[in-house]
This record gives sequence, structure tokens and C-alpha cells, in this order.
Amino acid sequence: MAPSSAPRSDADLVERVRAIRPLIRSHALRAEQRRRVTGEVVAALSDAGIHRMNVPRRYGGHQTRLRTQVDALAEIAAACGSAAFMASIQAGCAFIASLLPDEAQDEIFTGPDVRVGGTLIPDATAVATDGGYVVNGTSAFATGCQDADWHLLTVRLPSDDGPPEVLWAAVPMAELEVLDDWYVSGLAGSGSNSVVARDVLVPAHRVLPVGPLLSGEFPAQANADDPFYRMPVLLLFCAWTVPTALGLARSALAEFTERTHRRGITYTFHERQHEAAVTHLQAGEAAMKIACAELLTAEFVALIESRAVTGEPCTTEERARIRAQCGYATRLCKEAVDLIGSASGASSLRQEEPVQRAVRDLHALSLHSFVNPATNLELYGRVLSGLDAGTPFL
Repeated sequence: MAPSSAPRSDADLVERVRAIRPLIRSHALRAEQRRRVTGEVVAALSDAGIHRMNVPRRYGGHQTRLRTQVDALAEIAAACGSAAFMASIQAGCAFIASLLPDEAQDEIFTGPDVRVGGTLIPDATAVATDGGYVVNGTSAFATGCQDADWHLLTVRLPSDDGPPEVLWAAVPMAELEVLDDWYVSGLAGSGSNSVVARDVLVPAHRVLPVGPLLSGEFPAQANADDPFYRMPVLLLFCAWTVPTALGLARSALAEFTERTHRRGITYTFHERQHEAAVTHLQAGEAAMKIACAELLTAEFVALIESRAVTGEPCTTEERARIRAQCGYATRLCKEAVDLIGSASGASSLRQEEPVQRAVRDLHALSLHSFVNPATNLELYGRVLSGLDAGTPFL
């Protein structure tokens, strides 16, 4: 873990992140080529305080307001989608780690800038043993694993009389093997390699049952009465994911409007693209899609925050709607960037041009199983039709 000079307060977190956007942007192509975020950017994010957003205050963390987290992550995404996606996963996993028993938190949060990664698909298996579990298996999509101190493995615990129990197991990254298998077309710089556990012993106090957590039950004592940690973790992942889409779309639109003043439209009489009526329609359409995505995001973030204050849980319909809004906002951003990419001309295909990377990154983000627009719309439609949601992941 690198040392950090992050300020004690998160009052100006968004401004600090905005100040390092040029650095993040300048490393975006290099991150994609290396297939992981560069060390300079990781250190800059820590210095800005990003890794403190969901760390308990008693460990020097910020417990940053959710709206501020969304704004800060979107600022990162405006410079590099991969860096933002990695930061969002680590923000979410730090929140989950804060729900573990206090003994485990004391082990994990040895400093406020500890980076916690995780995999959300239960590909590994656990076997109960004296005082804990032995974990084995390969887990894919371990975003940012090479720049994390701890990892939350999602594991299956077989049962003799029913489906396996799903657990989150906190493991030091030093005890896991990282596979060099992250070769992808989108979010390529996120370092979402697979990790392998080979007979890893995880003490019982570092294990968190997922089922009870989905119902709001967790073993942490110090955070038990803190409204901040009573926010539903799966709905929070909606709030942590959408900023990557928003930041990419905003940046692509800004890049597009700037480039239209420097280039014409080949094989037409337009010497400057910004003078063409078709460009006005394209820019206006993209801007409206992004604005709608922003409004959807603001609405569900406000709902999550307000319920944290009142202590009133979200209804099943509200939870399903938030997942649908997350997917729909991402779809709108993807549509906006697809439009911008199509209007940017062949010169935008160069690797150093951010627009083509934004197109690929948003395509990748839309394929994420928790974000996928079609899946989330179906889920919401089932609830609206009076049926069971068909999933406990609400």
C-alpha cells in the first residue's frame, strides 16, 4: 500500500479529482496497452482520497456522501473509463469490508488508503474447517487485483440439503495467484484478471454470508447503527457503476464538439463539421441522452440517500426500479457515445483518440451482468406485472 497525503476531509474531493484528470487522461492509452491502470494514476487517486470514500471514519476514512462519490467517479471516467471502473469496484469492496466482523476490519483497514478488490461471481468453493474455511478455485473479473491489498472472493459453500451458501471471504492479495488473462476490447486497462485460490485458509471472522446481507443483516458491531452502512449494498453498486458511463459520455461529447471545429466532413462542401446541420442534430441528440441519464441517476441516488437518513427500507418495486434506472442510464450513455463515434470520422479510430476508447468501454460496461439494460428492464417489468423479481440481487 502506497503512502498517501490525502486530506482528512472529503469536502473538496471532486475538485481534487478534477485536478488530476489531465494526469489520468495522459495515462489512459498506456493503461489500455498495459492492461492495468498505471502506478502513477493509482497513487494519484489515493492522494486525492478516492480509496477513503467508504472506509469507516474510525480508521481515517471519509464515509463520503453517495452523491459526492458519484460525482468523483464520473470525473475519473471523463479521463479514463478503466481507472473509474477500477475505482468504483474498490469503493464498493471497501464498503463490503466494513460490514465484516470488527476483528476482520481491524486486520484490513491498517490505514485509510487500503485498497480492497473483489469478484462478485461465486466461482470458487469453500470447505468448512476448524475455525474457518479452506478456499479453492479460479475467480474471473478481479478488477484492479494487481493494485489491491485485499480481495473479497465470492465463494460457494456446499450444502447437503439445499443449494450452496454464498459467502464473501476476505483474503490478502499476497495469498492469491493472478493469471495473465485480461485480453479484452473494452475497459481493457481495468486489470480485471482472474485470481486463483489454492488451499487458502480464511478464518471465520473474515467471512460474510451474502444471503443475510441482502436482507440488511451483517456482523459488524461498530458500524451496526451507522446509517451510512445501512444503505443496501446492491443498490449502491448501481450508484458506483453508472458514473463510469456518465463520465465517458460527457467527455466524448466535449471531445466531439471540440473536434468539429478542427475538421471538415470529407467529400462534402463542409470545411468545418460544426457548421453542418447534421452535426447540430447529432450533438443535440447525444446531449439529451446524457442529460436524461443524469436525471435518472440523480433520482435513484437521492432515493438511496434519503432512505439511509430515515431508516425506511426501499420497497421491492423501488429496488427493481433502481436496477432498471442503472441499466437504462448506461444504455442512454452508450447510445450517445455510439452516435458520437459514428459522427467522428475515420480519424477518430486512432488509438490515441479518446472517442473510440469510450465506445468500446461503454460497450463493455453494458455487458456487465448487474448493469445489462435488457436484463434490468425485464426484472423491473416482472415486478410491475405483479410477479416475483426472479432474483435475490435487489
